[in-house]
Amino acid sequence: MTVIDYGVWDHIYVSDDEDVTSPFVDTPSLFRMRHRARLDKMTKFQQRCEDLESSFAECRRLLQEAQRRLGYLEEQMKREEEDEEREAELKKVQAEVKKLEKDEKLFLGLLEEHRRDEKKLPWNVDTICREGFSKSVFNIQPEIKKETQQEKVEKHKTFVEKYAKKMKHFGMLQRWDDSQKYLSDNPHLVCEETANYLVVLCIDLEIDEKHALMEQVAHQAIVMQFILDLARTLNVDPRGCFRQFFSNIKTANAEYQNAFDQELDLLKERVRRCAQAQMEGTMKKLEEEERQKRLGPGGLDPVEVYESLPKEMQRSFDEKNSEMLQDAMNKLNPEEGRYHLQRCIDSGLWVPDLQEEED
Repeated sequence: MTVIDYGVWDHIYVSDDEDVTSPFVDTPSLFRMRHRARLDKMTKFQQRCEDLESSFAECRRLLQEAQRRLGYLEEQMKREEEDEEREAELKKVQAEVKKLEKDEKLFLGLLEEHRRDEKKLPWNVDTICREGFSKSVFNIQPEIKKETQQEKVEKHKTFVEKYAKKMKHFGMLQRWDDSQKYLSDNPHLVCEETANYLVVLCIDLEIDEKHALMEQVAHQAIVMQFILDLARTLNVDPRGCFRQFFSNIKTANAEYQNAFDQELDLLKERVRRCAQAQMEGTMKKLEEEERQKRLGPGGLDPVEVYESLPKEMQRSFDEKNSEMLQDAMNKLNPEEGRYHLQRCIDSGLWVPDLQEEED
C-alpha cells in the first residue's frame, strides 16, 4: 500500500491576510495593507538573494581573471630569466587569488544559507502556486552595440582629464626599463587613449618649437602603438602583453628594430605636417580677424583699397595732403575719380567733412 506524505502541506500559510480583523478599520483596507506589507517583506528577501548572487558572480569573474594573469606570469617565469619585478608582481597576484578564493567561499556560504532559509518560509496565497516552465526562444543574432563617435570622444575626454599627468610622465621616459616599470605600476595606461593623447601632445610640442621633446614623446607613442598591435595579434588584453613587447624590443633583431624606427620616422613626419597645417590655419584666421577689424563703413578693406589707388593718390594719403589728393583727382577722368573716391570713403581712408556732404 502506498503511503502518502502529507507533511509537505504543514507550512501552507494561506489565511495570512484575512486572519485579523478590527471593528475600527475597514476590513478590505486592512487586508490590502497586510498583503502589501507581506509583499514588501518578500521583495526585500528576494533582493538580498539577487545581491548575493551578483556579488558571488562578480567575485568568481575577478578570480578567473586573476588566475589567468597568474598562469601567464608563471609561464613567463618558466620561459625567461628570473626578474625581481616580475617575482614581486607574481607574489602580488598570488595574494590576490588567495583573497578572492576566500571571498568566493564566503559568498557561496551566505548564498546557501539564504536558500535554506527560503525553503523554510511558509507558503502563502502568492507562492503556493507558480509557473513551472516558461521559455521563449528567438533565433536572432545578438546585436553588438558599437560606440558612436560622440561616445568615443566623451570616453577619451574623461580619460584624459583623469590621467593626463601620468600619460605625460610616461611620454618623457627614455629607458626601456623605466617605461616597463611605469606601466607595471599603472597598467590602466596601456590603452588606445594613451596612444592618441601622446600624438596630440607631439603636435602641441612641435607647434611650440620644442622639437627634441616632440621626438621623445613620439618614441613613446610608437611604443604604446606597438603594444596595442601586439595585443591585437595575440588576441589578448594589452595589459597582459606589454612585458612581452619590452622583452622583444630589448633583444630585437635588425628587422624588428628597423620596423620600429621606420614607424617612428613616419609619425614624426606626420606630426610636423599637422603642426605646420595648424599654424597656417591659425595665421589665416588671425589675418581674417584683423581684416574684419579694418573694414570701413562701406565694408571695404582700407589696405586693399590703398593698394589699388593710383600712385599720386597713394602719395597724397602717405603725406596726408588734401590739396595733393585734389590735384590727383583732377588729373583723372570724372568717372574714374568718383570711383576711387567712393572706395576711399567706403573703406574709411577718406572721411568727408560735413560741408562736403552738404555740397
